[in-house]
Parts: sequence; structure tokens; C-alpha cells
Amino acid sequence: MASTAGRGTDAEYTDYTEFAAARSGHLFRSACLLTGGDTHLAEDLVQETLSRMYTVWRRPGRFFGGRAIENPAGYAQGVLYRQFVSHHRRRSAGERPIAEVPDLPGPEGDGALRVALLTALAALTPRDRAVLVLRYWEDVSVEESAEILRCSAGAVRTRSARALARLRALLGDSLQDLSVR
Repeated sequence: MASTAGRGTDAEYTDYTEFAAARSGHLFRSACLLTGGDTHLAEDLVQETLSRMYTVWRRPGRFFGGRAIENPAGYAQGVLYRQFVSHHRRRSAGERPIAEVPDLPGPEGDGALRVALLTALAALTPRDRAVLVLRYWEDVSVEESAEILRCSAGAVRTRSARALARLRALLGDSLQDLSVR
């Protein structure tokens, strides 16, 4: 097959673009949860994730032949979580153009609940948020979460328990009031 301007073969490029189109929506939803509703940061994280995936995709034998990465979707999810955690280590990560999370469009009746949850999630540390989103939104096992976040399974369990307790403390009675409506 002909090589196209540094992109690898046409088949590899086509496979990558199909993968990116199929996974970008899921990655964006996860990124929105991680960022506490900051869609601009979520878009940046997804873009960075997909660009890193493209770099890996082009490596010989990475996905074709040797298949070193058997689950590209899982690998991309791990890249997204690591990008999120490393973003908060940067000095510029503390900059915030707005003081409060604006109301987000959503189904009738659950807007207040959504805003309350996103605000509470935003108050958690990035690693706590990553663990909660992985475990309870993505429904990823403790072991897989530990592998993605590059820590022990015990650390994931401990962080999950503490993050849930912190989330409950932040939400207080408001969650029950909002969910009853």
C-alpha cells in the first residue's frame, strides 16, 4: 500500500479515523465528568488523547501484526485519565475564568441534580474524581482502575471510599432533595 505524507498506510489511517470517530463521543462524556463540566478542557483532553493514540497507532506492529495493545478503546480511556491527572499537575491548571459552574442543558427536571453533582465532583481532587468516574460512571473494576491510574488495587479501594465519603459530605441533604423531585 502507498504511504501518505507521514501518516502510515491508507488502511492504517482509515482504521484510525474510524476508531477516533467511534470513540470520541464516549471519551468526551468521560472527560466532561472528570473536568466537572468544563467542556473546553474536556475537548482539549480528548484532542490530546486522540493525538497520542494516533502516534501509537502508527508504530509498526503496535496494532497490526504484533497487536501489543489488544484493546485500543481501553488504552485510549487510560490515556484520557492520565492526561486529566497530569493536567492538574501543571502550574496553569489552577486558572479559572469563571467562579461557578453554569447551568448545563439537560433533560427536564434533572438540571439541578446534574449541576449539584458536577459542582461536588469539581470540589474533589483530580485523582479522587478520576477514581469515582472510572469506578462508578465507567463501571471499571478495581483492578482495571488500578492499572489505568498506575497505582495498587488497595489504593483504588481506599481512594474510592474516601472520595465517596467526601462527596456525600459535600452534597449533604441536597442530593436527596434533588433526586426526590
